[in-house]
Amino acid sequence: MEANKLFQYNTLGALMAGLYEGSLTIGELLQHGDLGIGTLDAIDGELIILDGKAYQAKGSGKEPEVIEVSSDVKVPYAAVIFHQAEVIFKQRFEMTHKELQARIESYYDGENLFRSIKIHGHFAQMHVRMIPKSSSDRKFADVASHQPEFTRENITGTILGFWTPEIFHGVSVAGYHLHFISDDHRFGGHVLDYVITQGTVEVGAVDQLDQRFPVQYLLLPLCQIQCQRSKRRY
Repeated sequence: MEANKLFQYNTLGALMAGLYEGSLTIGELLQHGDLGIGTLDAIDGELIILDGKAYQAKGSGKEPEVIEVSSDVKVPYAAVIFHQAEVIFKQRFEMTHKELQARIESYYDGENLFRSIKIHGHFAQMHVRMIPKSSSDRKFADVASHQPEFTRENITGTILGFWTPEIFHGVSVAGYHLHFISDDHRFGGHVLDYVITQGTVEVGAVDQLDQRFPVQYLLLPLCQIQCQRSKRRY
């Protein structure tokens, strides 16, 4: 069976340390996976990769915006995989995001592997946010404190992303890092919470991690920044 390889460009720790400049194109990224998440140059919104297509979710006004991203756009951070479901199950009744996550985790055979997650369904409520565009002189925590948030009710779409083991926190965020896009591609973002009414859940176990770094990564004083706040959550 072909390996289920997670490709990650840059680390979340480096992004939070101020490495916001995009240096890998969407075209290059899509050579490594058809499902994934990340952000775009200057942390301009949320990157959503579904079925081999890339979308940007951002919200600078009263309404969120989702657009398809061209292959020449660059990203500072992203994670993608050619998703292969190891577990597939139907969710036939309403659950909160915490209840569904507990059900998903009941299928894990250990806590030390990354997992790819794909959930298509109908949601009674979907609460998302979008990181706003910024320059590297602004601290990530300050930028995140001004992020717009949006909620939609009775919406159909796809949640996708990854579950990361605690031992890899800093490479990514420990636990769930999920993005959402509606079926009509008009609403999406980084998932904060949701209530699902029904849907199909797919979980894949990751056999390999292919971690790549941008050149700028070499010069970042990461330990000075990250070692003092190793438990900060994204």
